[in-house]
Amino acid sequence: MSNWVRAHTNIALIKYWGKENENLIIPMNNSLSLTLDAFYTETNVTFDDDLKSDQLYLNGHMQDFNALIKVKTVLDLVRKKAGIKTKARVDSYNYVPTAAGLASSASGLAALAGSASRAAGLDLSSKDLSKLARRGSGSASRSIYGGFAEWQKGHSHETSFAVPVDAADWDIGMLFIVVNDKKKDISSREGMSRTVNTSPFYQGWLDTLDADLNTMKEAIKNQDVHKVGEIAERNALKMHATTLGAKPPFTYWSPDSIKAMDAVKQLRETGFSVHFTMDAGPNVKLICRQSELEDIKHHLLVDFKESQLISAKPGPGLHAISKPNL
Repeated sequence: MSNWVRAHTNIALIKYWGKENENLIIPMNNSLSLTLDAFYTETNVTFDDDLKSDQLYLNGHMQDFNALIKVKTVLDLVRKKAGIKTKARVDSYNYVPTAAGLASSASGLAALAGSASRAAGLDLSSKDLSKLARRGSGSASRSIYGGFAEWQKGHSHETSFAVPVDAADWDIGMLFIVVNDKKKDISSREGMSRTVNTSPFYQGWLDTLDADLNTMKEAIKNQDVHKVGEIAERNALKMHATTLGAKPPFTYWSPDSIKAMDAVKQLRETGFSVHFTMDAGPNVKLICRQSELEDIKHHLLVDFKESQLISAKPGPGLHAISKPNL
């Protein structure tokens, strides 16, 4: 029986950066994101009595034990909930470069949560799917939903989950400037931990988050793309500033990241309502009007190749599909 599901990536506009509880993946703060149509993961889970151990096939290639760690966390939770001990085969196709700061873990673990629960005969609510996905990857909690979603930090497994905020069915879009799609040197998990434990700037970041979140939700309610972008850009820069204070200091920026940020400022000076955000990776995401995506892309072709520029619109939440889009 097929249990294929598709989950799309989400890009945080109010960032998740740091865990209060490493084991349960309880964040230090609420975060807010936009789910996008351009990147996604398709996954099918099959529980098989003949299997001696769990298996993960990513894009047709069997993965090693390290790649299975997060997957096993989700599978074990599903098995416990369903009252089974059967091992599973996971087939996953990632239409996102892995570990490049393009939110591959968000779509990947959300798709896994959806498919594994279906395969085990569980009929979970969106709230319960969000909690399950969170245990694999924090940001995956938000990919259960389409449009804007807020991950509410909570204080336990039961109280930490994402909720939908707005369908994003208005004139907002994103443009990805992919300056590097290779695996990054410092994982998000390692970067967060080092920053929380050693950066003197981290508390300042936390102290401003509630204000950022409240003004962001107001801007979304007013469908004010300029204000949404403005808040997101400042929030991202504050997050990245915390890494420079870590011990030892580090950054996810590359020279091309800075070139992309400068290009966005120049676009603003020519009259476009465009801002940038960045996650734990060098790639830059532009927040702008959907209706201006192609014009902005055209201007960026002066500095970047067409293959580096990917337009995205608001995407759907987790959903079943009949077969993978190979």
